[in-house]
Amino acid sequence: MIFKAGERIKHKNFGIGTVKYDDGETAGIRFEHGLEECAKIDIEPIISVADAIDQYEQARPLEVITKLQAEAIQSVNDTWGVFSLSRIDLLPHQLWVCKRVTERIPTRWLVADDVGLGKTIEAGLILWPLIARKIVNRLLIICPASLVEQWQLRLRTMFDIRMSIYTKETDTRKSDFWNTHPFVIASMHTLRKDSNGRHKRMIESDPWDLVIVDEAHHLNNDKHSGQTLGYKLIDTLQKNNRIRSMIFFTGTPHRGKDFGFLSLLHLLRPDLFSPEKNLTEQLSGLNQVMIRNNKQNATDLKGNKIFFPPKVRSETYAYSPEESEFYKMMTDFILTGKTYASSKSVQESKTIILVLITMQKLASSSVAAIRNALINRLEKLKQNRIETEKSSRNLLRTYQENQNGDETLDNMAILEEKIAEFTESRIRLIKNEEEKLDELIEYANRIKEETKINKLIEVLETDFSEKSVLFFTEYKATQSLLISALMNRFGNDCVTFINGDHCASGVINMEGKRMTLRESRENASERFNEGKVRFLVSTEAAGEGIDLQESCHTIVHVDLPWNPMRMHQRVGRLNRYGQIKPVDVISLRNPDTVESMIWEKLDAKIKSIMTAFGAVMDEPEDLIQLVLGMTDQAIFNDLYSQGSEIPKEKFSEWFDQKNVSFAGKDVINTVKAIVGNSDKFDYKEVAADLPRMDLPDIKPFFISMLTLNNRRVVEENSELEFKTPEQWKNEPGILPRYNNVIFERKSRNKEKIIMGIGHKIMNKAIDQAKNFTGSIAFVPYEFTEDVITVFKINDRVTDSDIKIRKKIAAVGINLGEEKYRLIKDSDLLGILNNIPTKLKEIKPAVTGENVRDIAKKSEGYIIENFEKLNLPFIYPNADLLAIIWPGDKKS
Repeated sequence: MIFKAGERIKHKNFGIGTVKYDDGETAGIRFEHGLEECAKIDIEPIISVADAIDQYEQARPLEVITKLQAEAIQSVNDTWGVFSLSRIDLLPHQLWVCKRVTERIPTRWLVADDVGLGKTIEAGLILWPLIARKIVNRLLIICPASLVEQWQLRLRTMFDIRMSIYTKETDTRKSDFWNTHPFVIASMHTLRKDSNGRHKRMIESDPWDLVIVDEAHHLNNDKHSGQTLGYKLIDTLQKNNRIRSMIFFTGTPHRGKDFGFLSLLHLLRPDLFSPEKNLTEQLSGLNQVMIRNNKQNATDLKGNKIFFPPKVRSETYAYSPEESEFYKMMTDFILTGKTYASSKSVQESKTIILVLITMQKLASSSVAAIRNALINRLEKLKQNRIETEKSSRNLLRTYQENQNGDETLDNMAILEEKIAEFTESRIRLIKNEEEKLDELIEYANRIKEETKINKLIEVLETDFSEKSVLFFTEYKATQSLLISALMNRFGNDCVTFINGDHCASGVINMEGKRMTLRESRENASERFNEGKVRFLVSTEAAGEGIDLQESCHTIVHVDLPWNPMRMHQRVGRLNRYGQIKPVDVISLRNPDTVESMIWEKLDAKIKSIMTAFGAVMDEPEDLIQLVLGMTDQAIFNDLYSQGSEIPKEKFSEWFDQKNVSFAGKDVINTVKAIVGNSDKFDYKEVAADLPRMDLPDIKPFFISMLTLNNRRVVEENSELEFKTPEQWKNEPGILPRYNNVIFERKSRNKEKIIMGIGHKIMNKAIDQAKNFTGSIAFVPYEFTEDVITVFKINDRVTDSDIKIRKKIAAVGINLGEEKYRLIKDSDLLGILNNIPTKLKEIKPAVTGENVRDIAKKSEGYIIENFEKLNLPFIYPNADLLAIIWPGDKKS
């Protein structure tokens, strides 16, 4: 048999394709995945639409309808990911990110969305179309250690993507871990170290189709100190061709130095960016690699803004006489220590100052926090329990190296507690230190109640009665103090907690019993979100990676962290996607403390920055996260540690002089340039293209496919029950029978099976339907007045880096008036969904010649309108898939 170019065929393995050429014993066939040269004995011709009419070979109408539904569903999902599995509703900006990132493969993007816009959802939307079409078969996600389990849990529960967690114990020379685990999540802290030949095994393993790096600003390259270990790892994998596509997520991509920012971009697109060149010269290429969306512009599918500005206010309190005396003594101790440090060597002086600064931080949190540190330090000194010189150096180096965010905030707080207790044989903070520590501890013990905690309880009872409240504090001792107070006022079962080691010690319950509480952060957040406990007290362990907005819109800052970025990240736990109310943000401040004075000045400075942005931007956004991300932590340390030395009457002048470098002109200009040149979601620009569709829109197709497979569907309360068709069972993990199948996202019942693209049996249904060979369906006039010709559009160029290999579009033709209209894939699916599964037999008076004429004219029309379809193809080509022909009005 000789095949003609353009003829449709069916291959036993590759499915349906279009002949490009006949080469004797073989033929070149264009399939969905690309060109293949096939043995002609393995292919069979498919009758054309017009020939089907001439030969009276009508297919079952339902087979034609389901084939077109399957093609339209996949076409919509390949572009937008709108039918992907997810347990929460999808937002336009998330769909847009999916579309933008996956338009071309390999893909390389830095997604720098504001906190709370759903990066895990964006990652899942990006992944599912790629996984379902087998474009991504090997996936590596690298994130901070504290977020590894969170990524695994969310991808599994939201998208049913199963990831293996990397552990060094499972990666041995004999285990071949990297080749036997195709979907891996790993801690950057673990992976960056080349332990036991780990990096060599990674380089020798199969390449990764996609690597995702969360908190990617940790991949730093400094012009003077060089590359971090994480940066070196990614760079090495790239140079050895182990990474095909790569996506970075970070809310703070620019950390204050252009060289580091450009180095990060260079990892993604070395063809566009070089750290050796000026940033200004390279800004024009930023929209090809960086996406930045913000809460201010996030909308629902109707264009309504979905985020509300937080309602921020302060509650003030005053120290008791005992607290005031202790605060004064602590301040004198720290100032004396600084004077003492100035007489020591440079290195010893730095160590003393660092210990004193961490003590000041603890004291600003609570008396309980600093008292614990003082007691532990004194015990070490008296018992001569000193760190070795090596361990002390390691402790100090770890802290100093990570002050700008290379470690999680909670771990930084733990390090600060250790440093405050730090002892080393030659280091003393002041002369007669043990005597002074005894005195401080004695005064601290006199304080039986802390006015800050009493004020907090008062605020709860007056302003937030019966409301759920999220509390944030930096240190565990303060956390336990507050838990105790809440238990004594509201009952033992009113509160849970989150911290780094899942343990709260020294808690005193309402019966006066001292106890240690233990609870995982996952269980604590779940109980809080479900309203089983009214209060959640968290250290910075919940400052990232945990959603707490389901039943709470009130957050209280029990203490004031020295870096304003922490405040922003804390509020992001509530002010995020899914929050339906404006978030109340309350901070507790004592106006008589230097910490409160500095916070007041910082607040004013931040407000002036936002005012400056508003004056030069048409739609100013909350850019403070980017500004703070570019600010060195050392600036804030200097402010707080030196502020106590300044007389009140000179404080404002000192602050202004000291704070010139914070958010200076260069920083503001850089932020404006980055935001202005990044790619971003704009509802007005994409509204016309956004598919207003969701999982319910693929339910008619799925039910029709079960019907075609002779399966009875039982539907009750929108839940489906059915036996699995035999030909869908040829893959592990597919059940013989399904109950509780739903086509909605928000069900909290984990026993319900959410059906969408990516579920194995949905994929089976789509694959089966796409291989139906029927090409014309006659339907009653009331379901379509127009003839609808459906085309599969692909790119004649097969070596391009485009992920979307096909798009479905249709032409509606009014035969009486000879009017033509373009129908997008999502609109086509809407039309098909309204055609019933049971159709009466119709035989309209139509000939093959009529069909050929309509097909030719509609093909010409769709070619003329390629531009309106926003196709990502170089040389698009349209192939007729099928025709839906209406019956007579009287039929």
